[in-house]
Amino acid sequence: FRQCGFVQGYGSTEAGMVTALSVADHVRASEPEEERLLSSCGRALPGREVRIVDGAGVELPDGQVGEIETHTPGVMVGYWNDAAATARAMDGDWLRTGDLGYTDDLGYVYLVDRKNDMVVTGGENVYPTEVESYFYEDQDVLEAAVFGVPDPQWVERVVAAVVLRPGAQTTEQALIQRMRSQLSAYKCPKNIFFTSELPKSGAGKVLRKELRKRYGANK
Repeated sequence: FRQCGFVQGYGSTEAGMVTALSVADHVRASEPEEERLLSSCGRALPGREVRIVDGAGVELPDGQVGEIETHTPGVMVGYWNDAAATARAMDGDWLRTGDLGYTDDLGYVYLVDRKNDMVVTGGENVYPTEVESYFYEDQDVLEAAVFGVPDPQWVERVVAAVVLRPGAQTTEQALIQRMRSQLSAYKCPKNIFFTSELPKSGAGKVLRKELRKRYGANK
């Protein structure tokens, strides 16, 4: 594959490919002032549309995080024999992707997280992927998954399950303190649960639902 180029994009089984960050975009992103483009998944391909909506389905302006909806020529008609799931997934002929993101003033799309993974604590939105990025910068952390568990005061409490690197000697409180020095207080996990491995699907995705079941009643 030595002659192959790399182009990142965004799409789904239900809608096909929707956006792409072209080779020209990658060249443009080599300029320091345009480097942010590398964190996007590109712009809508010809014949495709993307919009960002709030919880009421109202389209949001550039820069505001909401659910990504897509409209493509190949968007699905529905799920086989599952009218309820189809109704949840479709907004007219637009697909509710379940992904959170935003667009910039040039139409580039930026993914933030999965809608169902977002933690709402004390009225503030916390995106697990953002918090996890700080864990992965820590020398003692091999893997991390951030999620929310029920809390009587905050409705949800931010916590994390962490797999330490072999030989790491850190403690829960020491790791929390390191996270606290980099994150806003409401984003910082209140508890960290050390585990030998994270539950994952056959595709390698972390099963946060299983983690919520496992640790939801702890502390």
